[in-house]
Amino acid sequence: MLDWFILQLFLYFPEDKSEYIPAAFWMMLFLTFTILTFRWILKVSKKQEEKTKKIEEEVNRQRQQ
Repeated sequence: MLDWFILQLFLYFPEDKSEYIPAAFWMMLFLTFTILTFRWILKVSKKQEEKTKKIEEEVNRQRQQ
């Protein structure tokens, strides 16, 4: 009985389902920002990788001379 009461404290299902709209909006907004941030990180990482490869090639050429 006590377990059921404790679980009920954390559950809230509103009668008016329009209360879900702001939550869905914010979830979609954060999901969009998360995807954009992830893509930006990949883009920056790729640029850094290219710069590193150029530097490595330059160092290797200097060592061979």
